[in-house]
Amino acid sequence: MSEKPKNKPAKDENSVYESVKVIIQALLIAVVIRTLLFQPFNIPSGSLIPTLLVGDYLFVSKYSYGYSRHSLPFSPPLFEGRIFSSEPERGDIAVFKLPTDNSTDYIKRVIGLPGDTVQMIDGRLHINGEMVAREPAGTYRARDAFGRTTEATRYRETLPNGVSYFIIERENDRGFWDNTELYEVPEGHFFMMGDNRDNSTDSRELRAVGYVPLENFVGRAEIIFFSLEEGASGWRVWEWPLTVRWDRLFTGIE
Repeated sequence: MSEKPKNKPAKDENSVYESVKVIIQALLIAVVIRTLLFQPFNIPSGSLIPTLLVGDYLFVSKYSYGYSRHSLPFSPPLFEGRIFSSEPERGDIAVFKLPTDNSTDYIKRVIGLPGDTVQMIDGRLHINGEMVAREPAGTYRARDAFGRTTEATRYRETLPNGVSYFIIERENDRGFWDNTELYEVPEGHFFMMGDNRDNSTDSRELRAVGYVPLENFVGRAEIIFFSLEEGASGWRVWEWPLTVRWDRLFTGIE
């Protein structure tokens, strides 16, 4: 009785080839999604409290403002400017590359558009010479410069285009950046600020951030998909019932 030919090695080779092909395809799809559609981003600081908290994880839409070299991983200098460009709107929360190094990711709110003037006077935001409307909205528990928990005054601020959101004033309109020079936003640039007005390194600090070129925008913050209490470890899954901020999951960003 003759033995059947052994073809197990060939089958094993085909199985390995198929597995490698699936992995490569999955990686390519992930790269395309991250480059053209959505990029995950986590919040490392409290500059946008109370809108975004330390430990929030969100998706940034890459297509909202078109694409520049900063839309690609590591920002390779393949081309200048933007393609399929659409300018950020006043009130957007956007991720951008820090102009001073073109590599560090920052996230702030768009306050000033090209050609605008922006100034803080006694804690009140002025755009093009007009005071921006705000209403008291209670208090918010925040941390002071020494890490101590304190009550910060909360306001609802409404920009000239109707976009409305909460801000906090930890120093009650007497903070270092509550009175500034008059900023004149250059053409092709934007003025960015945090909602935590006394604890945000933003365009008010020209040497650190300054005016942000359109080319440096990465995308618009869209939705919080996950959120952990500040200081919690994401890999400690067994602690999630107590450390996950369940009420923030899959919430839109204003």
